[in-house]
Amino acid sequence: MPPTLASLVHHSALKLTVRAGADRLDVPVRWAHVSELADPVPYMEGGELLLITALKLDAEDPEAMRRYVKRLAGAGVVGLGFAVGVNYDAVPRALVDAARAEGLPLLEVPRRTPFLAISKAVSAAIAADQYRAVTAGFAAQRELTRQALADGPEGLLAALAAQVDGWAALYDASGAVVAAAPEWAGRRAARLTPDVERLRNRPAPASAVVGGEGPDGGESGNDRIELHSLGTGRRARAALAVGTAAALGTAGRYAVHSAVALLTLTTERSRSLHAAEQRIGAAVLRMLLAGEPDHARAVAADLYGELLDAPFRLLVAEPAADGTPDGAGGEPLGRLAEAVEAAAARAGEPVLAVPEGERLVLVAVDGGVAVDACEECALREEPARTGTGAGGNGARSQDGELVVGLSAPAGPAGAATAYRQAEQALSVARRRGLTLVEHDEVAAGSVLPLLADDAVQAFAEGLLRALREHDATGRGNLVASLRAWLSRHGQWDAAAADLGVHRHTLRYRMRRVEEILGRSLDDPDVRMELWLALKATAGPGEE
Repeated sequence: MPPTLASLVHHSALKLTVRAGADRLDVPVRWAHVSELADPVPYMEGGELLLITALKLDAEDPEAMRRYVKRLAGAGVVGLGFAVGVNYDAVPRALVDAARAEGLPLLEVPRRTPFLAISKAVSAAIAADQYRAVTAGFAAQRELTRQALADGPEGLLAALAAQVDGWAALYDASGAVVAAAPEWAGRRAARLTPDVERLRNRPAPASAVVGGEGPDGGESGNDRIELHSLGTGRRARAALAVGTAAALGTAGRYAVHSAVALLTLTTERSRSLHAAEQRIGAAVLRMLLAGEPDHARAVAADLYGELLDAPFRLLVAEPAADGTPDGAGGEPLGRLAEAVEAAAARAGEPVLAVPEGERLVLVAVDGGVAVDACEECALREEPARTGTGAGGNGARSQDGELVVGLSAPAGPAGAATAYRQAEQALSVARRRGLTLVEHDEVAAGSVLPLLADDAVQAFAEGLLRALREHDATGRGNLVASLRAWLSRHGQWDAAAADLGVHRHTLRYRMRRVEEILGRSLDDPDVRMELWLALKATAGPGEE
């Protein structure tokens, strides 16, 4: 405990006497300061015991003392020590009354007690308190280290919560709570996920102080919560939350700093292990794509378990805009990898994440949490807006930073096919301007949306250009006649009726089409190309 006015009053060598404010002696004293200035307030920081002899004060003037004491109290001075036997034989009544009115403790200092003795007593007590805090901090560091080695992060959090007389929680890279101590703190910590996500967007190391939930105090409304990012990289790999009833003291601060250092070491060790697993994962993926699932099982069955036996989904993700992402740690591919791996870890589900140039390849259990986390993260990378998705998974406009293609369910033997499906779905997502497309949606949908491709448009316009130029001369309507004839599968009477012309007129027009294009309409490939060209270049009302 820091020194207080009460501890100074009870100091047998100082012989101090309380003249006012006896009920406020438990206030801590930050320093003892001597000043004979008529207005020492500009030089005060708050928390001082001010020592005076009233050399330049009219201590018997009630109004002057009222103003003087009021300014001292307003500046945060915690006590006033008045030396008797120097300028005044006793503490003036005007000063006593003013101190009582403001509730400011007033101590009488006898002539035989020099101010220096009081300053030394305060300094010694502060030094002793700091020494105790440092000693307690080192003891806390030893205990936290012992718990971390014995029980991992869970043991460390329990020890930290005990040290600060509060609670502590650890968050993973996605902002989800990994562990909390005591157990009841889990729900409280989960409410801070948005604050943790904001902290992770700042360069590490970073920290912040946040309040509790809700203005009414609620379950955590009285907590003072510190958040600290963990990790040495550009992006934090985890975060620590510490909740206490009041600001941390020196010993508590030592304990929190020790916990941050220990958890950072754990995080960096996990990063190294993760990098090694990622290299193994890349080799496993190459084996699967090469059609060697048995070799993949022999190499990494313990790591990936059911992923190499059960149906899985293969996902390919790329940045939506041109850029140079830093592998799986780049933005936003890094956030995607972190979110998927964190979700899989919480569910005890294997997942394989492999950076591949400027893309990320994921192999995840079909129907598992990793696939769901990928979809959620991909859609979260775009601004909230009304979706224009092309399928049941809610894929939306490509206003965000990711494009993802998702294969159909496949087994290890079908990994190469699943990879091609994911690439095809990714290509469709880019053409349609969507964030995420599943291969099943492409297979179940229509080929017509694919005609919007620029190359298809250019081919269609070139194929029909001669017919449109002919129609522009006013010598007939070959394009409309061709569309009607093809839509009726070459049935002359039905197509002619649609056009309102005689069937012989329609036959003549189709012969002109063949002459202009130099191609026979008896060829099914020609009819198919012309129909697709008409669909690709159709204007309003021509569908």
